[in-house]
Amino acid sequence: MNNLADKHVLFLPRWYPSHYDPMPGLFIKYHAEAIADAVKVSVLYAQAATDIPGKYIIDLKEENQVYTVRVYYKPCSSKIPAIIAPVVNAFRFLSAMKKGYRSLNENIGKPDLIHVHVLTRLGLIAYLLKVFKGIPYLITEHWSRYLPETGTFNGSARKWLTRLVVRNAEAVTTVTDNLKQAMIAHGLENRIYLILPNVVDTDKFKPSEKNIDHDKIRFVHVSCFEDRSKNISGILNTLARLSEIRQDFECFFVGEGMDLAIMKNKADKLNLLNKNVFFTGLLEGVEISNMVSSADFMILFSHYENMPVVINEAFACGVPVVSSSVGGIPEYVKEETGTLVEPGNENDFLEKIIHMMDHFSAYDKSKIRKFAIESFSKEAISRQLIDLYAYILPGERRRK
Repeated sequence: MNNLADKHVLFLPRWYPSHYDPMPGLFIKYHAEAIADAVKVSVLYAQAATDIPGKYIIDLKEENQVYTVRVYYKPCSSKIPAIIAPVVNAFRFLSAMKKGYRSLNENIGKPDLIHVHVLTRLGLIAYLLKVFKGIPYLITEHWSRYLPETGTFNGSARKWLTRLVVRNAEAVTTVTDNLKQAMIAHGLENRIYLILPNVVDTDKFKPSEKNIDHDKIRFVHVSCFEDRSKNISGILNTLARLSEIRQDFECFFVGEGMDLAIMKNKADKLNLLNKNVFFTGLLEGVEISNMVSSADFMILFSHYENMPVVINEAFACGVPVVSSSVGGIPEYVKEETGTLVEPGNENDFLEKIIHMMDHFSAYDKSKIRKFAIESFSKEAISRQLIDLYAYILPGERRRK
């Protein structure tokens, strides 16, 4: 691996764990921590917060060798006219980023490279820093907005700015080839496009050391409980039909989000709640790894996705997956790691769940985990990132 110990890489993420919510952008945090042994890495993140006493609060912390600057800024009040509010909030966001960047410079110095996670506004900041400060930048995109199923990458100004930012980046990485092709289809061109999966802590997510004997077949669904994309209502409809055929199963729904209460109510109306279906709420750390590793398999039935990290985590635990065939999921869910379902087809989903219930024990847990370690572990991702940084950074490219 290249020696970049004296280099400073600054992450600019759109999403990142914060005082208000520990979950958004957790996969970006794992990317930062994966390279912290090999390069000096920092994170600058700005988030709107209505409960702070002033307009801005700067929170400085070192977290697992990552120097983290979180700037909380107060959005404009409801008294501001709606036509002006977006401009005021954009100004406060930029001011928060400027304050955070100044603090970062004072404490650990100017970055040698900027790594943007999720476009577009942070990419524009990186572009301006390249123009005025001479700092190169690269982009890692995680967002599914470019996929034709979502139809949310709109607006001529946004598209023009995004193309400018992508074209001037040193490289672009995406978590799947599917996302890469969707970006290119929108005219987001760059001479270097690489596939870089999300990181999984394979020391935390691993097969259970104990032989777990359930009275019933256990499977798990982990998500942010946003029904429009995750199609949790479709999962519940299918499980209601499954319960009419057999009762030897229990499904645990893990997480929280905007539609959690609605989905609980639906499960209750379908006579599933606390019988075949259980909602655990948000689980973190050991709790979530234990829940996944204790499952016989994982299920997802999304209408659209990029590549949810929960699939990577299931694989690290040696757990096979039943998932709809959307986004980049077919690139990883193969015959030896699970089975795919036609999106929105509840008949197909029911059939595949029943088949998995009867055949999950035929999957080789050790092979599934080996695939995860080779593809998603900190070591695997760190090696790819450091090689990419060495190629980009002035002087390092010649040494390689």
